[in-house]
Amino acid sequence: MGTIDINEVRKMYDSEEGSIVAVDGVSLSVDDGEFVTIVGPSGSGKSTLLRMLAGLESITDGTISIDGKTINDVPPQYRGVAMVFQEYALYPHMSVRKNMAYGLKLTTDLSTDDIDRRVEETAEMMGIEDLLEKKPGNLSGGQQQRVATGRAIVRDPEVFLFDEPLSNLDAKLRLHMRTELQRLQEDLNTTSIYVTHDQSEAMTMSDRIVILDEGEIQQVGTPAEVYASPSNRFVADFIGSPSMNFFDVTLDGDRLVGADFEYTVSDAFLDRVDQNRDASDLVLGIRPEHVVLADDGPNTIEVQLDVLEHEGSDNYLYLVNEDTEWTVRVPGNEMVEAGAHVGLGLPEEHLHLFDQETGRRVLRREGSIPSATAPAE
Repeated sequence: MGTIDINEVRKMYDSEEGSIVAVDGVSLSVDDGEFVTIVGPSGSGKSTLLRMLAGLESITDGTISIDGKTINDVPPQYRGVAMVFQEYALYPHMSVRKNMAYGLKLTTDLSTDDIDRRVEETAEMMGIEDLLEKKPGNLSGGQQQRVATGRAIVRDPEVFLFDEPLSNLDAKLRLHMRTELQRLQEDLNTTSIYVTHDQSEAMTMSDRIVILDEGEIQQVGTPAEVYASPSNRFVADFIGSPSMNFFDVTLDGDRLVGADFEYTVSDAFLDRVDQNRDASDLVLGIRPEHVVLADDGPNTIEVQLDVLEHEGSDNYLYLVNEDTEWTVRVPGNEMVEAGAHVGLGLPEEHLHLFDQETGRRVLRREGSIPSATAPAE
């Protein structure tokens, strides 16, 4: 079992300027065998949270439990966790075999034969059985990453912790190793928490994603949930590439009025707008892949193409109006000449609305039940 419960955890650092809050009241439960990815910008607290789980950072307030046992004061080697770092931290003077066996020799009473058997089985699983007698300096980055992961697996931990383990690899190898880690997770079914700044890794690998900003959780959900129903503007901006288009608008009756466009919405759409919002000043959002090129119509927005980027299977169109800029993703065979005037259509089912001041979502998901007291999802 490897269930994790993080309850109101805070981490503060003292500095000459005063106390710095790195993690601020984070609560999270992770099920046994679940793969959870923590994402956020630099300085959001994601690595600090992982290091507190590993026992490499003390906890200022709150508790962390594994399988119901509080581990705040348990030494790292006795927590039942194994961690893979961004820097692989392999001992350069030791062979691959000795690197993988070292942790077992320190923390277990296993015989040399049993340790060798575990190392060889794990090396075969990782496809590095032919590298066991080599030194890390003779290995490629991808091979070193496999050794570091194998060193964690050989300990048979209850929890795997990954701190941006693929960030030092080139793009092609990173994609390959991402697939390998997913396969390992399925084979081993070990609870895993994976920290990354790369949202593509988070979206493709995770059972659930945790989005952090300034030490606080902004949203927890499946990749599909955080993509389709971001809880606030920060999440909407952070998840998705290219980033979501945002426009300041005012809701005037059934019209969203922007700087140089108007969009009339349906009664069904208005029914989903949170009636408890404090103001009509909102932010309209729509993802580049949801904007369509359209002929003239009641809600068509006229724009001009500024730049086209051809990316093979996709084209990215950067378009301008008088006071607004748009990013649109279309299929690679859909070409538009620079300077051409085109119409944009915004499918209503793909629109997002956020409060301009607080950034929170003010548009309920379709099919959700309105509440007179609860904030919109």
